[in-house]
Parts: sequence; C-alpha cells; structure tokens
Amino acid sequence: MSEQRLTLLAVLIDRDERTHSEIVARFERYARDNDEDATLSVRTLRRWIAGDVRTAPRPSQRRVARLFWGYPMSELLAPAPAGLVPASPPGDATTALVGPTSPPPPAEPFTPTDEPGRSSDPLERQVAMATRRAAQFATFAEIDNVGPEAIAQLRDDVVHLANAYIHDPLASIMGDLIAEQEAVFRLLEGRQKPALSRDLYLLAGVVSGLIAKASQDLGRFHEAMTHARTLYVCADNADHQGLRAWARGLQSLIAYWAGRPQEAVRYAQSGAEYAATVTGSVASWLPALEARAWALMNAPDEASHALGRAADHRAGHRPDDLDAIGGLLAFPQAKQNYYAAGTYVYLDGEHERAQAEALTALELFKHGRPEDRSFSDEAGARAELALARVNAGQVDGAQEALAPVLELEPERRIGGILTSANRVHQALRGRHHAHSQVARNLREEIEAFCRVPAAALPA
Repeated sequence: MSEQRLTLLAVLIDRDERTHSEIVARFERYARDNDEDATLSVRTLRRWIAGDVRTAPRPSQRRVARLFWGYPMSELLAPAPAGLVPASPPGDATTALVGPTSPPPPAEPFTPTDEPGRSSDPLERQVAMATRRAAQFATFAEIDNVGPEAIAQLRDDVVHLANAYIHDPLASIMGDLIAEQEAVFRLLEGRQKPALSRDLYLLAGVVSGLIAKASQDLGRFHEAMTHARTLYVCADNADHQGLRAWARGLQSLIAYWAGRPQEAVRYAQSGAEYAATVTGSVASWLPALEARAWALMNAPDEASHALGRAADHRAGHRPDDLDAIGGLLAFPQAKQNYYAAGTYVYLDGEHERAQAEALTALELFKHGRPEDRSFSDEAGARAELALARVNAGQVDGAQEALAPVLELEPERRIGGILTSANRVHQALRGRHHAHSQVARNLREEIEAFCRVPAAALPA
C-alpha cells in the first residue's frame, strides 16, 4: 500500500511506540475515565487502520476515538493527506492517558538532517533527540494499566469464585471464571508497576487453577493440565512459594483422577519441596494427596508415612494468604479426614479406619464452618464410606451412605463424584455380592446416576 492510501489512523499508530494490544487497553481505559461504554478489540483496531470498516463504529466508540486520537472518526478512517507528518494532537495515543488538557509541544518534522552526525550541531541534536525519547518513555512508564483499587476489586472477584466453586454447580460459575481469567490476562498484557504485576500474576494463577479444576471435573484432563501449567507459570512470575506448591498439588489431583497415581505422587512430592517453608494448609494437602495415590498403588508403608506428614503439618498450621482466599485453595480438617478415608479404603485390613475417617469428615462438614462445606468433598467422603462398607460386606450400610450422593442433581455430577461412585459399583461386582438383591439395586442406581454427568449438560 502506498503512503497516499494509508489512513490517518494508520499514520498515527505508526508513530506510536506501543503494540496494538497496548493501544486497545489504553483506549478502553480512556473510555472508562470518560464515562463512556466503549470497547475495542485488536481485530477491530486493525480493520480501522486498514480502512476496512463494514459496520459503522458505535457512537460511543466514535466519541472516545475523537478524544483519544484528536480527530473525528471520519478523518481517522479516511486516507491521510499526502505528505502529512501529523503533530501530536491533544489527546493522541501517546499523551491521552495523562489528560488532553496537558498536550505536549508539537513535534518538529523529522528530516534526514536530523540524523546524528548530519546536523551542523550534532551533539546538541543527539541530546535533543535523546531527551524527547526519554520524556516519551517517562510518560509511558508512569502510566499504570491498573491501580490498587482495581486490584482490590479483582481480588474480591477471585475470592468469591474460589469459594463459590465448592458450593455452586459448575455451570453457574464457569462463564464468570473464563471472563475473570480474560480480564486479568489482558491487564497483564499491558503495563503496571512490578508490585502490581505480582498481584496480578497471583490472581491470574488462582483463576487459572480454578479453570484447571473445572476442566478436570468435566473429564478434560489434557486441558486441565494445560491450565495447571499456566497456574504454575503465574506462580513463578509472582514468586509465590505457596502458589507454586498449590499448582503442583493441583497437578497431582488431576493425575490422580485421571488414573495416573505414580504421576500424582511425583507432583505431590515436588509441591512438598515448595511447601517446606509454608505454614498454610497447602502443606498438609500435598502429603494427603500423596497418601491417596500410594494407596491406589497398594503401597501401605508409603501411604502411612505420607498421612503422618500431613498430620504433622496440620499440627503446625498457621493460616496464610491462600487460606485467606479460602474455598478451593483451603484444605480444612474435614477434607483431610476425607483424604485419609480415601487412603485407608485401599489398604488391606483398614476398612474400619476408613469408615471412621469418613464419618469424622462428614461430621466436621455438617457441624463445621459453612464456608468450608464442599458438596463434592462431602459426596467423596460418602463414596469412600460406602466403598469401605462394601469391602466389609455391609451392603445395606453402603446403600445408606451413598443415597444422598445419588440424589445430586445432574449439574453437580462432576468427574470426581462419578469416579468415586463407579468405584463402589466396581466393588459391588465381586463374587460375594453376586446373589445380593441390595447390591444389584445399588449397581442399577449408580448406573442411572452416571448416565447424565455434568459434562453432558448444555452450556
């Protein structure tokens, strides 16, 4: 495309030091600062630059564009005048964020004699050029893409979602999870001071972890691991040991429910290294995860040692910032008893201990803090209780334990609950239950329950 055919907007943006994504972020912030309901995507911006506008921009976009670039939309989308080297107008993209009331002095047209060494006074010219560039950079560096108040609002949103996750059906919060992740990612793609970047990476990590768990609950284990890796990258950028440990714990959890216990052990042990100096409940969660995985591999000594480490960490537990977020990031005592039940139920001769741990978990969920009560963990504890009773030959008791689980509405039938119910189903297929009408009835109920999982429901 020739210079004559470039749009005025293309000329202005060609002079801008920022990426298209950064310009879009500034445009939207400028809209908010001016109480305008105007959004802009990179794709739309590129169409404007090319003059490829099939649908007229909305009035709010046109108003913000005029303030932001200093020209009406009709001129921005039209071919730039021949030979135009526009001076920075009031409110243009390089100065709009410090306010159109304080425009910089007009830039001098740049000519070949402005190059270093070509002027009659080259040193002064070089200093002048460097000064203009430094002033431009200082203006840019002072601009925060997000401030403390916005961070506080984002944190409140993330805390709400982390707690809603253990109480509400996944379908009711999935859209909010995705929107929150996109909001934080877009801010991180802009600019902010290092301290605020760490805060944003922490929040991005938490919400990515929530989406990883959601993916696992829907049986999408590959996607779950992808989001968990993103969580770990965010934890690393935030330089947050607790979040690094939680990331490894989540990867262990995903591997466990995907049927890869050896991998689950490795992730849990890796997380424990990060948690060595952490006092929060994640330090108890990691060995508890390891214990369940060892039990699934019929390794009683390793499982018992891991449970002991989980108990030791519980004794020294002091809540940290992840516990303060709560919800999916906390590991309360009730959940620790549930994990112990899930460990003992796979160890020979430990069915009574498995029942005791499961009953303790259910009591703690019922009478403990309401915010700690997780429908999925409670269902898991009931399934472990039912499995322990089946293994002990108490099929009637297993049916009683599992009955509330089988009444869960389809939108709450997430992956871990279905897997736990199917483990009971598998145990009921043993030869010693072949002639039990109660066992046959319970198998049929489990099959009916599993026919309509949450993953099969429309979005």
